[in-house]
Amino acid sequence: MTQVKICGLTDPDLVRFAAQKGADWIGFVFVEASPRYVTEAAAATLLMQAGRSVPVALLVNPDDAQIERIVALGIRTLQLHGSETPDRVAEIKSATGAEVWKAMGVATSEDLERAALYTAADRLLIDAKPPEGADRTGGHGLAFDWTLMQGWGAPKPWLLAGGLTPDNVGEAIRLTGAPAVDVSSGVERLKGLKDRALVQTFIEAAKAQ
Repeated sequence: MTQVKICGLTDPDLVRFAAQKGADWIGFVFVEASPRYVTEAAAATLLMQAGRSVPVALLVNPDDAQIERIVALGIRTLQLHGSETPDRVAEIKSATGAEVWKAMGVATSEDLERAALYTAADRLLIDAKPPEGADRTGGHGLAFDWTLMQGWGAPKPWLLAGGLTPDNVGEAIRLTGAPAVDVSSGVERLKGLKDRALVQTFIEAAKAQ
C-alpha cells in the first residue's frame, strides 16, 4: 500500500482530519516565502493533532539554530528542500540524529542521477523543478515527465511529489512505481487552504494502488 504525506497543513482541524484518514506523514512548512508557512509557535499547537501521523518539517537551507529549534519541538523528520549539499545533509543527520530527507528537483534524467550523491539521506523526495524566477523551491503544483522514472534504480526509499491530485495520483503511482507520494497544492481549494474532501479522496486513491 502506497504511503501518503499531506504537506503544508496550517489548521489544527485539518491536521487531525488528515491523520484520522490515514496520512502516514504530516508536513509543516517553515519557509516564510510559502503561503503555507507556519511559525514554530503555531507548529507546537498543530503537532498536538497529528495522532499517529509522523510530523515532517520542510526546511530550505536551514541554519543550525533553526534546526535545533525545530527538533526541540519534537519533530524528528527533516525534509531539506533547498540547495543543501550531500555534506550538509550528512552534517545535519549526525548533529541531530533525526531522519533526514532530501528533496530533488527533476526535469531530466541527469537530475535523477544526482540523487545517488545523497548517501546520508534517509529518504529522497523526487519533485518537479520550480519554474524560472520562483521565490520558493516547491509547492507550485507542477508535475514533471513521470516516464523519466521508468527504469530508475532508486538509491534510497523515496516519495513522488509535484503536481499530484486525487485525479492523477493513481496513474502517477502506476507509471513511476512510487512507494510513497507527497501532496500539497493538489488538495487545496484556494492557495494554502486545504479541502477536506480532496484530502480524503487523495489518500484513498493513493492507498488503493
